[in-house]
Amino acid sequence: MRVEFDADGLTLTGDLRVPDGVGPWPGLVFTGPFTGVRDQVTGLYAARLAERGYATLAFDHRNWGESEGTPRCHEDPQGKLHDLRAAVSFLRSRAGIDPERIGAVGICLGAGYALRFAAFDPRVKAFAGIAGGYANPYATRGVDRAPYLEALERQDRGGPVEYLPAVAEQGEAALPGAELHAYYGTGRGASPLWSGEVTRASVLELLTTDNMTGSDFLSPKPALIVHGIVDRVCSPEGAEEVFKRLDQPKELVWVDAGRHTDLYDREPYVTQAVDATARFLTEHL
Repeated sequence: MRVEFDADGLTLTGDLRVPDGVGPWPGLVFTGPFTGVRDQVTGLYAARLAERGYATLAFDHRNWGESEGTPRCHEDPQGKLHDLRAAVSFLRSRAGIDPERIGAVGICLGAGYALRFAAFDPRVKAFAGIAGGYANPYATRGVDRAPYLEALERQDRGGPVEYLPAVAEQGEAALPGAELHAYYGTGRGASPLWSGEVTRASVLELLTTDNMTGSDFLSPKPALIVHGIVDRVCSPEGAEEVFKRLDQPKELVWVDAGRHTDLYDREPYVTQAVDATARFLTEHL
């Protein structure tokens, strides 16, 4: 069912899925890829895990999709953490959902947000990251930030918000290259909620965000990391670094995928990730 809830005075829109039968059900909040909206990757995983007995909430973060917020299509790392907080509050208020059994699931960039959020919110009892991009400024130290700061300076002086294409096979884009274009730029990831652009300042936000810090503070909450053995978008080394910094209980599952986006919508990879997540959460949530 389509639902709405409030975060910092903004109305966020999501899809709540509740299993058939009698609860109370454990609940899961989802956050997903950079530029993604709820009827793409997070919606797929939310639907599949609802079939496994979880009440799931996939939603559009502020500034994206059907949710409120400006500038449109702008990455707001702190705002996303506030959105997740509000999503958990919403789930805990719903009849038929066990307020003491709430987990956070993140895919791609969302895995980093879910990790950082779960580490500092005691209401969240477990974390799962799939094909995770665990943003940290050490990994992007050599990237030139000047073009993005210059865009912000122009905005500070009264200029308009500047935008980039979200994806492009060639040329400048927030997510350049053929692989991501093959998902977002074709019918494969088509969504009427996805705009195909992103603020130029969003790239600077990603270059300066530290979500990997969550791995130092999550424990003793259970953590699952699911990652493809080959991933040129979100490196397997990043997943290994998170896993190394976590304490028990933790589990790392490698999927024999050759592309990052295999874990967005391709079989058998999605089923393998769903199976691992459902098994882990059955034990720990």
